[in-house]
Amino acid sequence: MHAQRTQKNGLSCKMVLQTVGKVLRKSKTKPNGKKPPTEEKKHYLEPEYTKVRVVDFDLKELVELPREIDLNEWLASNTTTFFNLINLQYSTVSEFCTGDTCQAMTAACNTIFFWHDEKGKKIKCTAPQYVDFVMSLVQKLVTDEDIFPTKYGKEFPNSFESLVKKICRFLFHVLAHIYWAHFKETVLLDLQGHLNTLYAHFIVFVREFNLVDPKETCIMDDLAEVVCTPPPPSAQNHVTER
Repeated sequence: MHAQRTQKNGLSCKMVLQTVGKVLRKSKTKPNGKKPPTEEKKHYLEPEYTKVRVVDFDLKELVELPREIDLNEWLASNTTTFFNLINLQYSTVSEFCTGDTCQAMTAACNTIFFWHDEKGKKIKCTAPQYVDFVMSLVQKLVTDEDIFPTKYGKEFPNSFESLVKKICRFLFHVLAHIYWAHFKETVLLDLQGHLNTLYAHFIVFVREFNLVDPKETCIMDDLAEVVCTPPPPSAQNHVTER
């Protein structure tokens, strides 16, 4: 069963993820008695950008668990692929994400994500440091045969679902930071369509299997509401020609 993780009914899912790949601890800041900083304009919500996608598949249908596929297999396959693609998407703007330009792991709604070490101690770090922590941790988890087994007969651990939720939560942080801090660079690279498609697919997936608390993703609900719905016909035609 494990050897078939990337086969059969997973093919349609891989098609959209491969299309994207080819071109390429949350804590809100508290006012502490002070007025919070004014929210900057969310350029990624402008219609000229949100309408651009690279595919026009029904994402809800795409993420549904195929009848003959084990749930953990499906979660493992998709989680691993999302990790690879989000890592790839971040790499396209990583040169702009430095300790000087991104002194904190920021996101929309005046949000700053803090890392927590193995002892649970909160650590404020720069965005590139945070992303490195995330990618290093996730890489370690998805390549651990005891957690993400690939050999036939090897069982998933009891903690598997909780670990997948942890991974998806961290991957959401990376996507949120890309949109908030590096969307302009993404547009200059003409990769906004890939980012929108990746984000929409990821959000529909985590919602389908309740992998990330809605309180966590609510800072990006305005974007999800737009990109998780099919684009207008004119935009679809534009996308399929890209």
